[in-house]
Amino acid sequence: MKRARRSIIRRDTATDLASIFQVMADTTRLRIISLLAEGELCVCDLAAALDMTQSAVSHQLRVLRIMQLVKFRKEGRIAYYSLDDDHVLELYVLGLDHLKHTSSAAGDEPDAG
Repeated sequence: MKRARRSIIRRDTATDLASIFQVMADTTRLRIISLLAEGELCVCDLAAALDMTQSAVSHQLRVLRIMQLVKFRKEGRIAYYSLDDDHVLELYVLGLDHLKHTSSAAGDEPDAG
């Protein structure tokens, strides 16, 4: 029991981690992450790929930016978005790998993207 208590995640760390997973739990935001996993895109390209308005995509990007899951750079008036770092990509890929593992055990194959 002592070992378990020493290894338990701190409450504030658990809260911060849960917040990241809550943000990533949204299907639209996950689809944005899937697009950005392939490389940098502007809002207009993301909106076209997702068949959404630029305003709706910008709102989701703002949430992802606040959680430091995506970043942007400006070129003139155009903002280009990318994943904040390799850890975001790893979380996404690990989630897909786990889904493939559990789906293949159940006899299903999930979409890759």
